[in-house]
Amino acid sequence: MKRIFTAFLVVATCIITTQAQKRVLFIGDSITDGNWGNACGGERSLTDMNHIFGHGYMFLCASYFMSEFPERGYEFFNRGISGNTIVDLENRWQTDALDIQPDILSVLVGINDIILSNGQDVDTVMFEAKYRALLDKSLKQNPKLKIVLGEPFWQPGFRVDTEGFVERNCLALARAVKRIANDYNAIFLEYQPMFDKLCSNGNITYWIWDGVHPTPAGHFRMSQMWIDALGEYMK
Repeated sequence: MKRIFTAFLVVATCIITTQAQKRVLFIGDSITDGNWGNACGGERSLTDMNHIFGHGYMFLCASYFMSEFPERGYEFFNRGISGNTIVDLENRWQTDALDIQPDILSVLVGINDIILSNGQDVDTVMFEAKYRALLDKSLKQNPKLKIVLGEPFWQPGFRVDTEGFVERNCLALARAVKRIANDYNAIFLEYQPMFDKLCSNGNITYWIWDGVHPTPAGHFRMSQMWIDALGEYMK
């Protein structure tokens, strides 16, 4: 009887673990990248667990869930690439999103669409259409996919914001991402107001050292927001 009961516990534990397993994909630009490539001599290692996720908010999110719930077999994937725009994500969506077959898809993109626009206002209609098309592909593959969309954000310091160009375009893209999140029943992470509040005392570089890329303190706050938003779902 004792052996039977022990076997039952093992099987039950395996079932619980299998049910809890989730594949979590973070995709975006350098903020998600977290300087992962440079940590391994310019090449990303998929096996060196000391240099597997970069050193940004994505790393902190993965660290939290993997350490708090080791029995659940979570799998995390970082597919952030520095300098990427929505078009870059479109070009690698098959390999870096669909082929991974995530249960949770977390996207943060937009600031490079502004930075690389050569001083022209971003085509928000195009941006939004491409964004939606990528999510449609992922939902077609997995209708139960949980989507998390990060709000593009900035603070003064990255460049001279002539006539409010960066602020205007960042707000426009943030509104677009929020519309998408509402339409796709996605979690929308409001990073802009979070950083606005953190930087309200004028100490911008403590939280975002160049106006775009968070410091360790800023990345930690981003991870807190992500963890708080996904905590119940991950359980």
